[in-house]
Amino acid sequence: MRPTLSYQLRRLRSRLHRMRIALAVRGWRGLLARVFGPGPTDATESGAAPALPAAMPPQPQAAATRRWLLVDVTTPRPDRDSGSLRSWNLMRLLRAQGHQVDFLPDDGADAGHYTAALRALGVTVHAGAGSLARWFGRHLADYDVLVVSRYHLAESLLPLARATAPGVRVVLDTVDLHHLREQREAELRAHPGLLRLARTTRQRELAMVAAADMAWVVSPVEAALLREAIPGACVALLPNILEPLASPRGYAGRSGLLFVGGARHPPNVDAVEWLVREIFPLVRARLPDCELHLAGDGLAALAVAREGAPGVVVHDHVPDLAPLLGRCRFGLAPLRYGAGVKGKVNMYMAHGLPVVATPSAAEGTFLEHGRDVLLAADAAGLADAVVEASRDPALWQRLAANGLANVHEHFSFDTARRAVDGILETLR
Repeated sequence: MRPTLSYQLRRLRSRLHRMRIALAVRGWRGLLARVFGPGPTDATESGAAPALPAAMPPQPQAAATRRWLLVDVTTPRPDRDSGSLRSWNLMRLLRAQGHQVDFLPDDGADAGHYTAALRALGVTVHAGAGSLARWFGRHLADYDVLVVSRYHLAESLLPLARATAPGVRVVLDTVDLHHLREQREAELRAHPGLLRLARTTRQRELAMVAAADMAWVVSPVEAALLREAIPGACVALLPNILEPLASPRGYAGRSGLLFVGGARHPPNVDAVEWLVREIFPLVRARLPDCELHLAGDGLAALAVAREGAPGVVVHDHVPDLAPLLGRCRFGLAPLRYGAGVKGKVNMYMAHGLPVVATPSAAEGTFLEHGRDVLLAADAAGLADAVVEASRDPALWQRLAANGLANVHEHFSFDTARRAVDGILETLR
């Protein structure tokens, strides 16, 4: 079968599987909104351009610079989701080390301000490239490393890469393990249909991990899972990448709770509903002046956000979260399911904000209850943790300091640089 035809058939099968999952999770109305509804817009259209991370100062030159091509569903929007921020910061790091970095959006779209800012980093963005099958045939052999984000893109692009440029090393960036997230949601909702689909996702995702030269994960939990499932697979840990503040604001002058997360990610929607309807009322009963700030793309459209619960302030998308992160007292992550490492948890801690979270939200973050984070699995426990630490400045300060130290140790640019050096050594 010709590579182009094989690519198109694989792409179609992948899209159909993803649509079946969306239908199981969201229903017909949610599926149609996801397929035909508007995606994130370029903030410059409203006159509020996001403050995007700029190029890094030159770093120590890599021992051997490489030509990298990164492919994702769309151009990263680092002010909107943690996966985009990780990808953006990875490209910043690679450029600072002297690597050639190109980015190819699968949707082919020019993302306006985001595309321009990415090019300002020195990244060559191939927006409007047309057919990826033809583009790969003409250009892929010019690169040393191809990084494909998410298994469902790899299903069509990895075989195409093998056929058109067999000398290129292919990396699957899992971002998070999709089948694990789907399985956990199915178990939470007792949804047999979604559980069957999650098993299919597992087969497809593991097949892509096995077929790639290397798979990246953000969580040590997922690294262990893949190594057990596929003993011969090459799996590397490439964590979320953040810049922790040098001197974040202390306890005094802070108030309120903050939840960050976009509504296009089902675990965030579930968390917001649980937070507003069950957890926050318990906090508010004991701290009557406390406010809950909800920040994330699409949150204002949720029914629970429109109900006008006392003390709940809905911001929807916020291009620059720094002011909220600097004035709120706690970052909340009441996620009941998910996978990977939760970027909101890392971001809170990087800004000196203590975190109250579920064990699911803290997975893979190296955090310990009572030392760096307060953990609870039910609404009452989460509310108790917020109230306890609100009334104990010494506990608040210990959590803030240890959380910041956690980011320095596990999620900083220095950590990512060491990970990239190890990855390059393995891919030689």
